[in-house]
Amino acid sequence: MTRNRYRHLNLVLVWLMLLAVVPAARAVRAADAPKKLIMTTGQGDIPTNDPALVEDTSSNQIATETHYPLIRGLEEDPSKVQPGMAEQWTVSDDGLTYTFTIRQGISWVRWDGKQVVQVMDDSGKPRMVNAHDFEYGLKRTLDPATSSNYAFVFNSIIVGAAEFNSSKEKGDALNKLRDAVGVKATDDKTLVVKLKQPVGFALGILSLVNAAAQPQWAIEKFGDKWTEPGNSNSYGPYVVSEWKHDQSETIVKNPFWPGIENSPKPTIDEIQFMMLDSTPGMNAYEAGQVDTSDPTGTVPITELDRIKADPVLSKELKIAPNNCTYYYGFNVTKEPTNNVHLRRAMSLAVDRQALIDNVTKGGQEPARWISRPGMVAAPTMKDSPNLGIGYDPEAARKELQAYLDEQKITVDQIPPITLMANQVEAHVQIAQAIAQMWQDTLGIRVSITTQEWKVFLETRHNDAPQVFRDGYCQDYDDASNFLKDVFHSGSVQNDTKWFSDEYDKLVDEAATLRDVARRVELYRQAEDLLVNKNAAVIPIYWYTRVSLTKPYVERTYALVSGDERLEKWDVKPH
Repeated sequence: MTRNRYRHLNLVLVWLMLLAVVPAARAVRAADAPKKLIMTTGQGDIPTNDPALVEDTSSNQIATETHYPLIRGLEEDPSKVQPGMAEQWTVSDDGLTYTFTIRQGISWVRWDGKQVVQVMDDSGKPRMVNAHDFEYGLKRTLDPATSSNYAFVFNSIIVGAAEFNSSKEKGDALNKLRDAVGVKATDDKTLVVKLKQPVGFALGILSLVNAAAQPQWAIEKFGDKWTEPGNSNSYGPYVVSEWKHDQSETIVKNPFWPGIENSPKPTIDEIQFMMLDSTPGMNAYEAGQVDTSDPTGTVPITELDRIKADPVLSKELKIAPNNCTYYYGFNVTKEPTNNVHLRRAMSLAVDRQALIDNVTKGGQEPARWISRPGMVAAPTMKDSPNLGIGYDPEAARKELQAYLDEQKITVDQIPPITLMANQVEAHVQIAQAIAQMWQDTLGIRVSITTQEWKVFLETRHNDAPQVFRDGYCQDYDDASNFLKDVFHSGSVQNDTKWFSDEYDKLVDEAATLRDVARRVELYRQAEDLLVNKNAAVIPIYWYTRVSLTKPYVERTYALVSGDERLEKWDVKPH
């Protein structure tokens, strides 16, 4: 899942925004007062509350609180899948049929402007979430009219999904393809999912919020506005009560949520997500106006040394593991990054450890490849110490010379190169540091440009520049999530436009095997093609999670960004 973002603002705009959206002061909370939590979630609007369209961590955080998935990995260990809206499930002996039993008695709810109320059906009774809502939801995610960038994940495993999702048909012909998709509600309690072939990580894929129940009646009535407060029908622990686009979004606890395994009844009454970049967010935190920079916010990297040295802030700082990879992608269809020698030279010229030591300072680990070590079937530094690519300035200059010789040009004649990032203080600082490395080692100058998060996502998908910032976080616990789901030729997430039949065969075969050792070997070969031989991307670092939280907040720490169970958090009197 695409990693979250923050906008880079000048000082005047920072304080104007801060004054506009952050309360001037927060009174001390009495023991009997409603519990409220304020957190930062990055500058720029949360892209979507629509489960079908979620592809980034900030959207995922909201959507999983409002539309609880079928099943869900434990936040501290995503490999341990637990019941969600499906209270139990069975798998056929051949591994092709998954049968889920949907919980009964959980109602659809909405915000009526004052409080959370149940949604009524045509007979005036509360409308309960059922298996048909899950069938509709998954098929809506797959519907070509929805244009979900996550449909491809299901296309690879579910019978008929790819044919429906890629169809140009209309009317009855399209409906026939929809009916042929291997997702069926046989009654209100039972959802049956049929796979093309046995896949060991199928439950991980079906745990995505993109497979959650969706309210057909509300979507058909309100269209694209169905996710706005008042229009939105949901059923999870929290309900969206306010959405001031580009400023804040607020969720309130759902009194009709009964509490289930690993998702209790919420304790905090209201949670407000402030859309602030890291510097104004830090200012608000120190002023007592924000309670935490998590779950998708961040701490300014320029402040980390001060925070670590501060006797108070250092105790509130948490640096924890995070199953995400930070990388740069190349658009291999544009000059000059359509040349593998130049791409490899630019990757070899990045001093990842120096970047971590001097810029990010969050204990990240230099990445030599893309799939995050620790995931099922992913290579590790222990078993694959020489895999991938790393910092080697001499080799970088040789690759550059090979490119220049091929093109019969000199360094000053290299066509213009643009490096694009989303408008985030940290991303801009990282881009500036890497651009300086390219200039110092190779004599290559690049232009750095930024875009607001939603616009940046569209640009990256549709017409990425020569080099672009990217990051990917674990959706489910398997290396296939990084290697097949992002860089396969059938993936719409592959913004590099690099495709390889050899690579596709490797990741396709690895996805079907049960022998983990053999899968690791295939993924090693795939990684070598991706980051070294073809150098379609520059792996930069494996993330850590750097956050600040006030001592009166009792909380959990998920291993993946955007996957917190906020219903487990609490705010104590202070």
